[in-house]
Amino acid sequence: MEKIPLTRGGFTALEAELKNLKTVERPAIIAAIAEAREHGDLSENAEYHSAREKHSFIEGRVKELEAIISLAEVIDPVGMTGAIKFGATVTIVDEDTDEEKTYQIVGEHEANIEQGKLNLKSPLSRGLIGKEEGDSVEVKTPGGTRSYEILKIDFK
Repeated sequence: MEKIPLTRGGFTALEAELKNLKTVERPAIIAAIAEAREHGDLSENAEYHSAREKHSFIEGRVKELEAIISLAEVIDPVGMTGAIKFGATVTIVDEDTDEEKTYQIVGEHEANIEQGKLNLKSPLSRGLIGKEEGDSVEVKTPGGTRSYEILKIDFK
């Protein structure tokens, strides 16, 4: 199987979520199912069906997290230099609007655009990989072609 690239922070966050699901969420939902069963007729017991649905979601997420963690390749960007690569924190400016943005290029399982974590497979990331400070890059996005200048590359 193919390795899944993760930053140290992303790996730690996934491990914490898995631990929480196994030690807190799973026991709580099992107790809720047992309590709902005590209420009698299960065919019309909304609490029971809701708890079973949540239990199914938790078990699915546990399996997903275990698979990701087992295939994870933790890449620590600290100390890296040079062109943009996985783990880099990049400050860019939109050449049309002069809007500055900072993103860290991360794996798809830790990507979160609101937190400035950009999926390695996104069009913008693919356009930035291999570029240096001062370079301009044109990126074809779903919203059209955009031009960016790379202001700063940081590996932290």
